Amino acid sequence: MKKEISKLIEVSRFYGRQKEFVIGGGGNTSFKNDKYLWIKASGRSLENIDEDGFALLSRERLQRMRSEKYPDDPVNREKEVKNDLIRSLVDPAEGRRPSVETLLHDSLEFRYVVHTHPTMVNAIMCSREAGKTITRFFKDDAIFVEYTGPGYVLWGVVDQRITKFKEKHGKHPPVIFLENHGLIVGADNIEDIKELHYRIIETIIPESDKSLRIEEKTADLRITEILPAIRMMMVGEGAQTAGIRNNSLIAYYSESVERFREVSIPAIPDMVVFCKPSWLYIESTDSVQDIINETQNKINDFKIKHNYYPKILVLKNMGVIGLEENSHSLNILLDLFENLLKVNHYAKKFSGFKPLTQEQIKFINEWEVEKFRRKLFKEGSSPGVLQNKIAVVTGGAQGFGAGIVKGLIEEGASVVVADILVEKGNMLVDMLNKSAISAGALFVETDVSNEKSVENMVFETVKKFGGIDILISNAGVLQAGSLEEMDTEIFDFVTSVNYKGYFNCTRQVSKVMKLQNRFMPDEFFNIIQINSKSGLTGSNKNFAYAGSKFGGIGLTQSFALELADWHIKVNSICPGNYFEGPLWSDPGTGLFVQYLEAGKVNGAKTVEDVKRYYESQVPMGRGCSIEDVMVAIRYAVEQKYETGQAIAVTGGQIMLR
Repeated sequence: MKKEISKLIEVSRFYGRQKEFVIGGGGNTSFKNDKYLWIKASGRSLENIDEDGFALLSRERLQRMRSEKYPDDPVNREKEVKNDLIRSLVDPAEGRRPSVETLLHDSLEFRYVVHTHPTMVNAIMCSREAGKTITRFFKDDAIFVEYTGPGYVLWGVVDQRITKFKEKHGKHPPVIFLENHGLIVGADNIEDIKELHYRIIETIIPESDKSLRIEEKTADLRITEILPAIRMMMVGEGAQTAGIRNNSLIAYYSESVERFREVSIPAIPDMVVFCKPSWLYIESTDSVQDIINETQNKINDFKIKHNYYPKILVLKNMGVIGLEENSHSLNILLDLFENLLKVNHYAKKFSGFKPLTQEQIKFINEWEVEKFRRKLFKEGSSPGVLQNKIAVVTGGAQGFGAGIVKGLIEEGASVVVADILVEKGNMLVDMLNKSAISAGALFVETDVSNEKSVENMVFETVKKFGGIDILISNAGVLQAGSLEEMDTEIFDFVTSVNYKGYFNCTRQVSKVMKLQNRFMPDEFFNIIQINSKSGLTGSNKNFAYAGSKFGGIGLTQSFALELADWHIKVNSICPGNYFEGPLWSDPGTGLFVQYLEAGKVNGAKTVEDVKRYYESQVPMGRGCSIEDVMVAIRYAVEQKYETGQAIAVTGGQIMLR
């Protein structure tokens, strides 16, 4: 990799990971030498970009585009420009579509160019006297460009302004401010890029409203009765996830319809692309049913009026609800909306807020380039039965549970890791959320044997994702021992987690699933208990564990009968021994050690002796793997007929009759 490209990646990630500069990895960056231009490809994210995220173009071919005569009709013009940009690629077969800002970046004389949308800058760019404010702050060190249609037209206007600036000042402007859009900074090294950004922000901050202090607000407990219903109203329209956010800033704008109107129109193109041009305000604050009824009626009226469904709902005194395909997309949606509130607030110090016009919004919303960007934004999830499902995995912080969590994430699900192991759970979720394929993960500290803890698990899940499609009741403990060795305290502990914990989780989660069924009666939901082969046959000197698992299958069959009317399928998966996980292999507390010490395997003198014995009991000659269980989970979710079943995944060790 060229040193310059390594630096380009560095500066791209530096700004791409700061919400104060870009949201959702947006913005744009480029590097050029005499022959080539490297620019972020359309639809790529600055946040985690690597060398493959940049399109490589011939500057000679781009120069020819400058003298090309394109049609006046915007649709045909942008189509021809797009085709010429693709022809300017060094290797079109790589399939990276050049950014619409390619010509603009090529026009700037600096080797590095960074285009961002800083909140503090856009407080001025989205104000009524943006041009005057920029002149007052930066005088002859920058140029200001009134709002211009994006793409080729924007390049033409900026190019003319640069020419005039150079004629007047004898130098190229290092800073360009774009009305209702953002900031472009150019330099020959990334250190100067960072220094320019620092000076710009430090110039603006003293003139802004320093009184804004955003404090988180406690979510209304009624959201568990509201969000799943709203999500189901929209799930058929691609909104698989719904999340609510509330803080002191959101509370101010949600307090009345008059305040909501202040922020009811997009201010920058990204808001049109990701949030759509309009959103809803729900005024009812009375009963849960009144809120749901008003929401449903307004969504239907909104669709008739706008020919699309809203992605943003503001609930009076409750917060803002976002509706998207998955949690990753939802976070970007809510971040953009909250950023609009900040821009509106700060713009009041700069002569007042100025949103986009309806004509500007219409062009962006219908522009083929932005439709392409929306499409790319939604791509990347692997199609399958688990894609965009919301799953809760108890005992998901380590071992078998962590393997299931990773498997669900790999197949496109949003996952809640519910466990008592806080450090391990947070580490797992942090790792998953950094993955490019992650639809979103959340850790909730949960003791399944405690009903209040399980209630909180459901509350946090609904607040983050909007509902629950799949419960995987995996939390379990095993302490082996004979009748002489087992005391009642240990017996009660095993039973409380394995048996009562399954009941607690099913009781609370089924409430959400029943509500979802009211608004989407054809949809199926799944409760899956990870049981054990010990739930199918007795286990010598392991009766506490086996008894709790036998009881779990009894619960599964009974729950299945009770919940079938709500399309809630309840099944148990009974894996064989997972020899590689900590349950078996932990050198201090694993079952191999426990069974060796308990003398459960006659003649065994080492842990390896115990392991070989158990492997020899399996006709398929090995222990159960996580992928074996994932196959069973996919089957249990995909099929729409079987419920109350114990699905054996034992390699033939246990054969059901």
